[in-house]
Amino acid sequence: MVGKLLVRGMLAGIVAGLLTFSFARIVGEPQVDQAISFGEKAAAARGEAPEPEIVSRETQAGLGLLTGVVTYGAAFGGLFSLVFAYSYGRAGTLSVRALSAWLALGAFIALVIVPNIKYPANPPSVGDPETIGTRTGLFFLTIAISLVTMVFSLKVRRRAAAKLGAWNGSIVAGLMFAAIIAAVQLSMPVINEVPAAFPAVLLWKFRVAAIGMQVIMWTTIGLLFGAMVERSAFMRTNAHVTRKSV
Repeated sequence: MVGKLLVRGMLAGIVAGLLTFSFARIVGEPQVDQAISFGEKAAAARGEAPEPEIVSRETQAGLGLLTGVVTYGAAFGGLFSLVFAYSYGRAGTLSVRALSAWLALGAFIALVIVPNIKYPANPPSVGDPETIGTRTGLFFLTIAISLVTMVFSLKVRRRAAAKLGAWNGSIVAGLMFAAIIAAVQLSMPVINEVPAAFPAVLLWKFRVAAIGMQVIMWTTIGLLFGAMVERSAFMRTNAHVTRKSV
């Protein structure tokens, strides 16, 4: 059964990747082109020679972007299905679709919102190439801390709900998650390498497009995967097992 869930998760991720690619191609790529143009003009003003183009912009914005987002979607869709398989039956009386939607929302918060609050996405030509390793490490460290904190908060919610009720338990867990993440982010180093001359509107549009891509990705995975699983043999098998155990 887990294998079939994995296939459905990857399929949902591929569909999500295709939709995300369409959004990125229409909304995101124009911002990337403007950012690259800004960087080239700034380099020319400093008398620097343009860097050789190893991969053409047409390939980057077309086949390269498509390959990247579809692979990303398939990989995270597969991981999502494994988390779903583990969580189903352990998350109370949530239906398949509800559990899938809640898991997608949790993934979006932990993997996208939390790290981007501290280290938001920057367009090309922004940032010091010598700090790429440091920035990447801090970004993934933030994701790891966010995931651990979310798992811990869910355990707190389960215990608090038993004593205070589901609603109050959720509030306690949510406040704890926010407090821990706030404390961690305040203690982490600040990285702000956006040039003062970089257009603020362009930066804003780029970051909105980056978040928009993730919204489409995780919304599609959560809703489509839940719908596919609900209609699959997975539900019939589990319902049979439940009746048999009773």
